[in-house]
Amino acid sequence: MRDEITVTTAEDMVALGKRLAACLRPGDLVVLNGTLGAGKTTLVQGIGAGLGVRGPVTSPTFVIARVHPSLTGGPALVHADAYRLASPAEVDDLDLDASLETSVTVVEWGGGLVEGLAADRLEVSIALTAPGSGPSGPDDEAAAAGPDQEPRTVRLEGYGARWSAPAAPVPGGGTPGGPVAGDGTPAGQVPSGGQAGD
Repeated sequence: MRDEITVTTAEDMVALGKRLAACLRPGDLVVLNGTLGAGKTTLVQGIGAGLGVRGPVTSPTFVIARVHPSLTGGPALVHADAYRLASPAEVDDLDLDASLETSVTVVEWGGGLVEGLAADRLEVSIALTAPGSGPSGPDDEAAAAGPDQEPRTVRLEGYGARWSAPAAPVPGGGTPGGPVAGDGTPAGQVPSGGQAGD
């Protein structure tokens, strides 16, 4: 399963997180990669809102991991940040696997460190879109609006049986300004190549 989505604003990133949350279930591991300021925590805020967990969802860089219990009877959100971790052994010390089966676990900066936690995982990579690669070029209004309004390219790639089914749930598609959910797409099927809308 692979998908690539263009996200133009921070609000769209939150909306994408909400759509992603609708696809997630207990036991899912999501690995987030991207540079500082790419929007990883913003995406997790959307996931937390979509899961209906107690917040606020903030960067866990200095506490390494936070657990956000569900307010709706769904799975808790375990939000971890591996930025300060140097090896998979340090990840083991966090005991993230203790709650993995009952929670949705999202790890920022987790690439190369947390893949051993589960046989299945969804990797999400966020990158700033290169200037001039958008439809209007580098001088368009979105690019001039500030760092939170710069377009991002979000790549999703699933590994393992959980994400290998032909109709694996992927939150892509939709159109800018469209609904977060209920866009007429059958459950588990999402049109690819669309932009994230709120």
